[in-house]
Amino acid sequence: MAGRVSAVDRALASAAVRAGAPGRIRFTRRQLYYEVCRGLLPLHRLPRRLRFTLPAPVGYARFVAALDRHGPVPGLLDDPAGRTAVPGDDVPDLYDYGLPRLLVCQDAAIAGMLLANELHMESACPVFAERDLPLDPRLTDALRRTGDAAVFVLHDASAAGYATVDTVREWAGALRVHPLGLRPVHAAALHLTTGPRATAVDLDAPAGLEPWEVRRLRAGHTVEVAAVNPARLLRTVHRLVRGQSRTRRRSARLRQLQAAGFMTWPAA
Repeated sequence: MAGRVSAVDRALASAAVRAGAPGRIRFTRRQLYYEVCRGLLPLHRLPRRLRFTLPAPVGYARFVAALDRHGPVPGLLDDPAGRTAVPGDDVPDLYDYGLPRLLVCQDAAIAGMLLANELHMESACPVFAERDLPLDPRLTDALRRTGDAAVFVLHDASAAGYATVDTVREWAGALRVHPLGLRPVHAAALHLTTGPRATAVDLDAPAGLEPWEVRRLRAGHTVEVAAVNPARLLRTVHRLVRGQSRTRRRSARLRQLQAAGFMTWPAA
């Protein structure tokens, strides 16, 4: 038992360094947990054409115990409390202009992580959590002023994740809604660690998914967005909300991420 705990402790020390690299990225507790899992079971390095997800090699409770022993971790964010801060409260005339895009995250902790790493500034895209809905009507009005405005949804590869997409569509009304994923095919290509198994559900097949993806969702399989490496997540979300064809001067942080070789979601 002592040897197993020691292995987790060692994996945690390495994972804390990886989670913040490059450029002192800030990350959530769940993201750090999945970095520990990657360190203990590093099969994510296998080719993407071999599509599979990985079981968690260590339970979350054991990880939390190791984290308590480890002490403070630079870059680790506190769990979010309350609603996401509404942009514009300190700049009242923000709502007088059109808003081209907005991102809603299923996980409030992931929304907080994206904000802490200033993705909303880099991507010109306000970030909110599903629990913040309905949003300030002034934001909706600002989106409607832009003819091609879009609402993006970042969600887990799970039945609950696709339920979040439906919730956002109900709130957004006539506004365009684009799910970013995760899809099960993304999770399998990246060899991500699976999350807690959910109850099986009779899920209507989400548009665009392959039959095997729908079967996994209906069976309760879950892969969390938090299972994606933090740098990869930032790089991917920025690319997806800005669009591949758009060009924009990149900040030092995003240039650093790009130079480190972090790519986009794998092709479906």
